[in-house]
Amino acid sequence: MLKLTDLTKSFGPNVAVKSANLDIDRPCMIGIIGRSGAGKSTLLRMLNRLTDATSGQITFEGDDITALTGKARRDWQSRCAMIFQQFNLVPRMDVVSNVLHGTLNRRSTLASMFSIYPTSDVHRAIDILDRLGIAEHATKRAEALSGGQQQRVAIARALMQDPRIILADEPIASLDPMNAQIVMQSLRRIHEEDGRTIIANLHTLDTARRYCDRVVGMRDGKIVFDGLPEQLTTAMAREIYGADASFSEAATSTSIETLDHALA
Repeated sequence: MLKLTDLTKSFGPNVAVKSANLDIDRPCMIGIIGRSGAGKSTLLRMLNRLTDATSGQITFEGDDITALTGKARRDWQSRCAMIFQQFNLVPRMDVVSNVLHGTLNRRSTLASMFSIYPTSDVHRAIDILDRLGIAEHATKRAEALSGGQQQRVAIARALMQDPRIILADEPIASLDPMNAQIVMQSLRRIHEEDGRTIIANLHTLDTARRYCDRVVGMRDGKIVFDGLPEQLTTAMAREIYGADASFSEAATSTSIETLDHALA
C-alpha cells in the first residue's frame, strides 16, 4: 500500500533522515517515536511532499509519489492529509470555515477567494464536527476554542479532504492529558471506522502503546525499531532515545492514571 525505500533527506551536510525503509501493506495506526531531532517530522513532511527527498522513493499503490509535480502533487496532498502540532487554523475565522478549507485543493481559485462553498460541503463539515463532538462550536471563531478543541477542528479539516492517509505531527504535544486522550481516541476511531491509515509522531511511549497497532522508533535519522507495541520494552526505548538506566517513562507520560500515581 505505502512503501518507503532508502528515503533520505539532507540539509547541506546534515542528514535528517538516513535510508528509511518502511512497508505498510494494510490500513493501520502507526506511532513514530524518538527524541527531538531524530527525523520524525522530516519523514512526515517527505511523505506529504511538503519537503522533497534528497534520494530514495515513496510509492503508494504502485505510484511513485516522489516523482509527482504540479497538480498531481497537490492531489496527493489531498489524499495524504497533514495535521500539525500548532493546529494551523485561521484564528479569526469561524470553525466551520476552517474545516471547509480542507476542500481548497479541489476548488476553483475564484470560489476559494470568495469563500463560496456548496451547501452539501457545509453540511458535511458540520457532520464531521458532530462526529468529533464539537458541532456546537461551528459558528465560533477558532481562537475562542481550547487547544484540544482546535486540534479536533484540524482533524475535521483533514477529514474534509477524504484522505486515504492522515499524518499527524506531534498532535498532542501542546495539550493537557485529558485533551490529549480525546484527540488520540478521535484518531483511533477514525482509523477503525473509516479504514484510514494514521501515522502519528508521538513524544510518549504509553500513548504509542495504547493507541497504535505498530510503533516505529527513530534515532539520528535512522529507523532503529519497527514492531508491535508490546515489543517496545523499556530496554528498547532506552536504545531509541539513547538513554541510560535512569530513563523513566513516567516522566514523559500523558496518562492521567500515571500522573495521579506520581502525585499521590
